[in-house]
Amino acid sequence: MTTTLQTGWAEQVRELAAAQDAVVLAHNYQLPEIQDVAHHTGDSLALSRIAAESDASTIVFCGVHFMAETAKILSPEKTVLIPDAAAGCSLADSITGDQLRAWKAEHPGAVVVSYVNTTAAVKAETDVCCTSSNAVEVVESVPADREVLFLPDQFLGAHVRRVTGRENMHVWAGECHVHAGISGAALTAQVDAHPDAELYVHPECGCATSALYLAGAGAMPQERVKILSTGGMLDAARASQAKEVLVATEVGMLHQLRRAAPEVDFRAVNDRASCRYMKMITPEKLLRALREKRDEVHVDPDLAARGRAAVQRMIEIGQPGGGE
Repeated sequence: MTTTLQTGWAEQVRELAAAQDAVVLAHNYQLPEIQDVAHHTGDSLALSRIAAESDASTIVFCGVHFMAETAKILSPEKTVLIPDAAAGCSLADSITGDQLRAWKAEHPGAVVVSYVNTTAAVKAETDVCCTSSNAVEVVESVPADREVLFLPDQFLGAHVRRVTGRENMHVWAGECHVHAGISGAALTAQVDAHPDAELYVHPECGCATSALYLAGAGAMPQERVKILSTGGMLDAARASQAKEVLVATEVGMLHQLRRAAPEVDFRAVNDRASCRYMKMITPEKLLRALREKRDEVHVDPDLAARGRAAVQRMIEIGQPGGGE
């Protein structure tokens, strides 16, 4: 951060936000200084819901592009800004609307369940959205005789298939490059080094199966292995009696966990699991977005209406809970 920004930049953000009638939202994986200055911090869907309920006319979404799109889908009448329009997502980019339409054509009559970590074009082709915390519940709501197309995350899909035992569920081979890079070998090494720690694993992680194997094989007590969304991790942290917790997700999450339970020693399973897209939003870019109202996010009204319906169906099935 430059010297100019070091002097009262947070105050500048709040003053500009008030002048622009804006609410600043920050995802859990953002830089700590962005998280600290935001009006609200959380997962993408929870933040989009907060935005929809806010009286502010402008939403500044510090996250990646699909998240700002989701906010626009749920708040079409509001101005939505993202401080860096180039902040993308490898998971959301792993399937396009055209690819989904082709997949649907191969499975006529199937129910499409899409993780909220998808583009507006994909949500528009979706029957019902889900989050990592309610994906099992959403899939279980589909009649047993209907095929399910689950996308885009293969690791979350494998987790849902494992829990539900559903055989007529097809899973798209997409992944978050950061979560996929948190390997079973790294997890095992950390568990060996910290035998008394609890373990929080995001279901997008490549190591989720390894975590369950360790528990099943008795290498770690099952009650200490928790497969959780980011929101679920925060809830677990607040209730935890552990002295040490190993965390398998993007490293930005550690900031919120340490704030939620400062007496617990939270350690990353892989301390290099950092999303470069999430870290593209800097204090300078946030100030620029507020001053200039640059990088406004637009979603085609037809796509937005269809995507909104998929999100609303999810909400009707059950509260989104912990989000992604």
